[in-house]
Amino acid sequence: MGDFNHPDICWRDNTAGHKQSRKFLERVNDKFLLQVTEEPVRRGAILDFVLTNKEELVGDVELKSSLDCSDHEMVEFKMLRAVRRAQSKLITLNFRRVDFDLFRDLLGRVPWDKALEGRGSQDSWLVFKDHLLQAQE
Repeated sequence: MGDFNHPDICWRDNTAGHKQSRKFLERVNDKFLLQVTEEPVRRGAILDFVLTNKEELVGDVELKSSLDCSDHEMVEFKMLRAVRRAQSKLITLNFRRVDFDLFRDLLGRVPWDKALEGRGSQDSWLVFKDHLLQAQE
């Protein structure tokens, strides 16, 4: 979480205008991080980012009034507890039993142009991941 001062980054489209912002965006993507702040905090720009590698670890992201003389609004969020490994079962796929033709067919039935139309990279990834997990079942 922090004030990264990249007002030219468009998180919906995964684009940036300035070279320094594009480099920052590349690093975020290289590390498979998600930016979960959705509302602008200062003059219509999202400057304060909450980055996570697992969306389910961060919840209830809200903007609050500014603190004292700051020109930024406060970003409040909850850190959600991770499931303890001792309590969870690790599911591994047995690729020897996979029907890849069926898997390919199921994913081929998705109208990807329409499913991803107008979505940024983050939303597109979530749509793709959802279809991939459904086909996996």
